[in-house]
Amino acid sequence: MNTQQAALSPGRANLALATLFLGMFVLGSAELLVVGVLNLIARDLQASIPAAGTLVTAYAAGLALGGPILTALTIKLNRRSVLIGALLLFALANLLLVLITDYGLFLAARVVAGALQGVFIGAAFAAGIAVVPRERMGRAMAVVISGVAVSAALGSPLGTLVGQVLGWRGSFAAVVGLTVLALLATLMLVPSVPGTGGGAAGQAKHAFAPRVLAVLGLTLLIYAALYAALTYLVPFLQDVTGVSGALISVFLLAYGVATAAGSFGGGRFADTNAARTLIVGTAGVAVSLLALYLIGANAVLAALGLLALGLFVGVMTPSLQYRVMSLAGPGGALAQSLPASAVNVGIAFGSAAGGVAISSSTASSAVLTGLIIAVIVIPVAWATSFLKPPAVQGAAGRAATAGSSPRPASRT
Repeated sequence: MNTQQAALSPGRANLALATLFLGMFVLGSAELLVVGVLNLIARDLQASIPAAGTLVTAYAAGLALGGPILTALTIKLNRRSVLIGALLLFALANLLLVLITDYGLFLAARVVAGALQGVFIGAAFAAGIAVVPRERMGRAMAVVISGVAVSAALGSPLGTLVGQVLGWRGSFAAVVGLTVLALLATLMLVPSVPGTGGGAAGQAKHAFAPRVLAVLGLTLLIYAALYAALTYLVPFLQDVTGVSGALISVFLLAYGVATAAGSFGGGRFADTNAARTLIVGTAGVAVSLLALYLIGANAVLAALGLLALGLFVGVMTPSLQYRVMSLAGPGGALAQSLPASAVNVGIAFGSAAGGVAISSSTASSAVLTGLIIAVIVIPVAWATSFLKPPAVQGAAGRAATAGSSPRPASRT
């Protein structure tokens, strides 16, 4: 691997990061869109609601499994080319959703779309950290990650609104249009970022080293704790807090906005001390869930608890990515897509755990389940703080430890 070249000028770097944010926002919105129009899809495709619900699981499975596989297969390719190819194929996959009427094909297209988002995520992180100085890596990651956070807060609700007005096919048509827009912006504004010189096999021993798996396990547990509670937040708000109707959307929006704000600001904490940020963040999640469980009957205090929960989760997210990539060392390019897989597995596990709890008890039992998992997570975060990246030598080694490819040359 060649020594790193100079990073782009701040203005050019910001435009590239804004483009990557847009791509993550569009793909994140498409991932969550099905939830808001599930009943419409089920009726149109003549499928049951549970069957239509597997469209969410299929996408998550495609992202968790297909993302790392595609990342491994494309690891030597230019990151800009991977981004362009992923966006082009993602647009085609969602166009297929607009046109087809067969449930089986729809399910397959969702798996493919999830895998494409997974490979886009890894390439976006590589491109993002390649255009900034190394001391701003965390902040670059935060911008990229924030695209998903904002999509959860704004993109999915807006897409759902479009689906209710224009039909679910109209909402997916809008996704296709926005994906094309992100594709054009990538062609114009994201610079060339050469792929890694080594193959996936050589990187795998570093990307799947025990120290990396430990932080991936931490990531899984954090999101399991979170989604054990969040998946069943609406029943909690209805039965415990006494909130109903449109006001529930306000609570959900508040959480989403807090998460987005936290992820934007979390990059600075990742650059300063990512390991310490994870200890404080996991403790904050536990305290927020405890507050929600104890004082959730008060609407104002429940809203404050959700805001705190969103902020702590958002702040931690860039640090989780940062720690995985730095601990992977020379395997950073392959490891970049793994946190997204851990997140999706954690969401599935947490949702299942919360479902078991709420099926045999009250609505608040899901929050209690999330709290129990969160308490377990705190010592895990403390233990992983002692993990150190592998020793590397030379400029090439430093680039690999950052999980990046060589810096793109400025086009000025």
